[in-house]
Amino acid sequence: MINGKKVIVVLPAYNAAKTLKRTYEEIPFDIVDDVVLVDDFSKDNTSDVGKQIGIKHVIRHEINKGYGGNQKTCYNKALELGADIVIMLHPDYQYTPKLIPSMVYIMANDLYPVVLGSRILGKGALKGGMPFYKYVFNRFLTLSQNILINQKLSEYHTGYRAFTADVLRSINYEANSDDFVFDNQMLSQIFYAGFDIAEITCPTKYFDEASSINFRRSMKYGMGVLGTSWVHFFNKIGLMKSEIYKTKK
Repeated sequence: MINGKKVIVVLPAYNAAKTLKRTYEEIPFDIVDDVVLVDDFSKDNTSDVGKQIGIKHVIRHEINKGYGGNQKTCYNKALELGADIVIMLHPDYQYTPKLIPSMVYIMANDLYPVVLGSRILGKGALKGGMPFYKYVFNRFLTLSQNILINQKLSEYHTGYRAFTADVLRSINYEANSDDFVFDNQMLSQIFYAGFDIAEITCPTKYFDEASSINFRRSMKYGMGVLGTSWVHFFNKIGLMKSEIYKTKK
């Protein structure tokens, strides 16, 4: 705990057996109270590895629900366990768990309710091996999103995120897609609800075992991202009333 606030790390996993232990061992358990692993019907033994290394809360989906569907289970379980702060960390070791204390202290001291680990601040993305086409894609999408949403993030596409429980209880993330665009819908909801978001510089690593979507899925993701931003814009000016922006009851 920090300042009396319970900290839970959630790991949305798919075929992460080779990298899960390495990721888990770097989690700072002097401040992290619990870990939740959600295995989205992996083809390898991700769940077994999770149990072997001592993760108490291992949930395995009986069908593949997708990246967004996996996160929904993660957040629901973290809130059920009484989390005050929830860190979403990919178990493929692409993002270092060593940044968790920095992210958590920002929220535990009530400075910001959401913190993102940005690969774009500094030179972390290209230095860490991000393919150049993905970097260009990232910059174009982020520019478009900032204009349409009227914000100024360095990137919307990081998989390293931390939220207070108040934020998770306030936004209707269950109404979001079960696919990769879930991440962007969630940030759109957070801004729409009036919450501020902080960013810290995050190094990243691209290697064979790290998960990544192919070019075709990237294009689909990009179209979904732009669509989300336009929906946000039209809702803000009163031309739409999307389900995802409805307040939780």
